[in-house]
Amino acid sequence: MTHQIQPDTGSHLIIEEPYYLGTGNEIRMFEAAFDARLPVMLKGPTGCGKTRFVEYMSYHLKRPLITVACHEDLFASDLLGRYLLKKDETVWVDGPLTRAVRMGAICYLDEIVEARKDTTVVIHPLTDMRRTLSIDKKGEMIHAHPYFMMVISYNPGYQSVLKDLKQSTRQRFISLEFDYPESEKEAEIVSHEGNIDMKSALKLVSLAGKIRNIREHGLTEGASTRLLIYAAQMIGRNIPVHDACRSAICLPLTDDARLQETLNDLIEDIF
Repeated sequence: MTHQIQPDTGSHLIIEEPYYLGTGNEIRMFEAAFDARLPVMLKGPTGCGKTRFVEYMSYHLKRPLITVACHEDLFASDLLGRYLLKKDETVWVDGPLTRAVRMGAICYLDEIVEARKDTTVVIHPLTDMRRTLSIDKKGEMIHAHPYFMMVISYNPGYQSVLKDLKQSTRQRFISLEFDYPESEKEAEIVSHEGNIDMKSALKLVSLAGKIRNIREHGLTEGASTRLLIYAAQMIGRNIPVHDACRSAICLPLTDDARLQETLNDLIEDIF
């Protein structure tokens, strides 16, 4: 006998409002896209707030959020679902994408370029006027819930011939571009999330600015807002500033000894 496990809408609702500080018109743009049932693509560097933004909008729009961290071993069945044996029964278990389509959730595919190309194709019918999802194993065609929304994100800095979005995928989305906030706003975020004073937060942001300016000398990625928050949280727990910055910012960014020395010099200059 075959059964299907029904999705649980409540478990995917965000109960407490996530802290998010808007830096432009991204909130209004996302609201308009949701109202028009348009899929959204978020572009921006690692740790600049893309995921927090989606969480904030999920709370703001009062819609469940289902997040999938994409990787190269992500198969279509991981998104759609599969049959499982439970005792003497065969049970169909919806994957995260199918659950989102049925319940009218926001489905967020984080770092979409990491997923297999043949996997991302399954989202195409959901990102045009059809708004349908085909589950071949069940012979089922699902029409998306009116409030279903597809959101994907990726880091343009990681683009390459092997890891890039095909035009057939890109041109199905409207795009919102993210970057690190301006200094004052970034310091406000670091102060709030890291629970440190604004003066210290501004110094951390200043350090990040200098690190981002030396990317062309060997760093593949600048210091993210996320790393600044990590450093702030360490400082707030009485870890010496130099140790906190080295552990939370410098060491995660590079293994190169010369670059480490340069980063340590920047810490000395600022603190």
